[in-house]
Amino acid sequence: MTTVIDGKKAAASVIEAVKAAAAGLEKEAGVKTGLAVVIVGDDPASHTYVGAKGRMAKECGFNSIQHTLPAETTQEELASLVASLNADPSIHGILVQLPLPKHLDSDAIIQSIRPEKDVDGLHVVNAGKLATGDLATGLISCTPAGAMLLVRAIHGQDLSGLNAVVIGRSNLFGKPMAQLLLNANATVTTAHSRTKDLASVARGADILVAAVGRPEMVKADWVKPGATVIDVGINRIDAPERGEGKSRLVGDVAYAEVSDVASAISPVPGGVGPMTIAMLMANTVIAAYRAAGRQPPKF
Repeated sequence: MTTVIDGKKAAASVIEAVKAAAAGLEKEAGVKTGLAVVIVGDDPASHTYVGAKGRMAKECGFNSIQHTLPAETTQEELASLVASLNADPSIHGILVQLPLPKHLDSDAIIQSIRPEKDVDGLHVVNAGKLATGDLATGLISCTPAGAMLLVRAIHGQDLSGLNAVVIGRSNLFGKPMAQLLLNANATVTTAHSRTKDLASVARGADILVAAVGRPEMVKADWVKPGATVIDVGINRIDAPERGEGKSRLVGDVAYAEVSDVASAISPVPGGVGPMTIAMLMANTVIAAYRAAGRQPPKF
């Protein structure tokens, strides 16, 4: 029987731990965890994500602030807002929702966030700490951190002797995911669109992580029997069977056929997705503990 990895359940357990940690910090140190989310423009998907993050932050007992800026906001105006949030001691986490409108330099904005408040884990200081194996003082990018929790739910803390293949090399997910697997003692291969005979590379994996943004690309014959498959893709495809103009969400893995081969698989939706917001909340409470000079909880 294939284990379907329940991301909603895992995320709920992280959120419960975050609520307890936030309440504990407020009670013992008088510090209320603060998260500021900045959104520029009117991209509907971004507004949906930001709304979900704000609701979850409030549910966790955080002081949750949202700054909604018009699409024509200048680089200087946005940089000035980030600088004011950097200087505000009541804000422990700053999140600038991506993508930003085309005329803005998103990398310059992300790098201007103080690393200790960079709860998305995208600052070069946080990326560098992860790359050098320092998981104790940086903040880890939320989606790979969440995916790693799902891997550990199946394999435990130590991945010694296991081959892991990450398909995708983005700074947002592929690279940090590979670093986390390496840090847990897996033998890691990072594969991508230029990899020769990608299917045979994937077949060598005990843990296969797909993050390429191509709907159902990973087929059953790409997967070693008994492997754990973590699907990070979120793709919307046409679903005429549901009616005209209807669509459905699928991952980067052909779920129906791969679940016959894998021993554990994360579904889309309901797998890695819920973990991303949960780990954002975890990063924020970790940042608040550090700012208060206290040892943060482990998630």
